[in-house]
Amino acid sequence: MNITAQWKPQDWAGVALAVLTGGGAFAFRQLAIVPRATVGICAAASPPGWCVPRSWDLIGQYLGSFGWAALAAGLLAFFWGRRWIAGLAIGLGIAAVVNYNGTQGVIGAALGLAAWLSLLTNRPGWGRL
Repeated sequence: MNITAQWKPQDWAGVALAVLTGGGAFAFRQLAIVPRATVGICAAASPPGWCVPRSWDLIGQYLGSFGWAALAAGLLAFFWGRRWIAGLAIGLGIAAVVNYNGTQGVIGAALGLAAWLSLLTNRPGWGRL
């Protein structure tokens, strides 16, 4: 059986979403959370403005929000069958792993990848029923 991939503009949007979401989460973590000096900077009497998204990121990490968002996007991509949502699920899965929410994040990314490959190769999947 010959399976050929058929790329569409939605695939490029999915790649862009995966790179921007996952890469953005990784870059933000490396710049604003990992350095130990940011703890003291953000604990100061008048912290800079970037400490607010830093605290949101840490709260989201504690609550597992990144993993649950990746899982929801992965399920949506798997059952609805949209390529750009599959790319978003992969990007959110990367963001979840970067922020230590890997359990749900990896499952969501895997569901997004399965949906994307199903759509890319024109093979039957849940999104095509």
